[in-house]
Amino acid sequence: MHINQELSFPSMGCGTWAWGNQLLWGYKENMDEQLQAVFNLCVSNGVTLFDTGDSYGTGRLNGRSELLLGRFSREYQGVNQENICIATKLAAYPWRWTRQSMVKACHASAKRLGRKVDLVQMHWSTANYAPWQEVGLLDGLADLYEQGQVKGVGLSNYGPQQLQRVHQKFAARGVPIKTLQVQYSLLSTYPVTQLGLKDVCDQLGIKLIAYSPLALGILTGKYSEKGPFPKGIRGLLFRQLLPGVRLLLACLQEVAESRNKTMSQVALNWCICKGTIPIPGAKSVQQAQENIGALGWQLDSNEIAALDQAAASTDKVMVQNIFQTK
Repeated sequence: MHINQELSFPSMGCGTWAWGNQLLWGYKENMDEQLQAVFNLCVSNGVTLFDTGDSYGTGRLNGRSELLLGRFSREYQGVNQENICIATKLAAYPWRWTRQSMVKACHASAKRLGRKVDLVQMHWSTANYAPWQEVGLLDGLADLYEQGQVKGVGLSNYGPQQLQRVHQKFAARGVPIKTLQVQYSLLSTYPVTQLGLKDVCDQLGIKLIAYSPLALGILTGKYSEKGPFPKGIRGLLFRQLLPGVRLLLACLQEVAESRNKTMSQVALNWCICKGTIPIPGAKSVQQAQENIGALGWQLDSNEIAALDQAAASTDKVMVQNIFQTK
């Protein structure tokens, strides 16, 4: 008999992809103290959902994000402590294909965290390239829930057809899907406008989590077409995208100025108004503080309509995750 406590989700979470990732985000171990401060600030302000993955961390730092989260949540003492929800995504590595491999992966995550995983998520669907692989992995996720190892199960990068298929499979075992996360922002409306995922999630009682809600930083307004650009892959992407998103950024700026908020705060609030839980990342206290400023107020319908229109008329949009399914 499994006892799964209820999961409660805040209006906004915090993504921890950058915590341990040197390649894309330039992580260094001397940042850990700052990251603990970010964690504390988030939790004390009601941002209690932390999204991580067992593949987060570069090279020898693999699993680093989970290790840090485990340490931070143990050391945190204060308000909302009991609401901390650690959501980890298990990667569908080619060598993982049995249900037992998923159960083992989750145990390894729990070990790094020094606590149980609250929400276990499938990092991506293998439906596009190895549909057979997914069968065992999904069974393993459901096993974890049945064994009471986790409070809930979620998916990531699934489209409506796949989502409904998995929902049926899980419902037959009495396993509810709590969350689905997709890349969603003013520069990536595709999952909602084209795939209609929000409606499907609402029908099935699934919360939609928006990752990359600031489009890797493009929507912060901190980068101009002339540069300087961030280093590496992000820089290349920004060079391509920025000229095509002028109108959207201008609209964001206008709303931000009239509201006395920052562009990031408006972009995050837009995600919340759309009924999703954005999970922006934060590597510094200043960034976390800015993200928290997206809470406690709401854009009105005219502002949302103006932003929707600007988003629909952009020349360029974010590249969709290659694993996103139909």
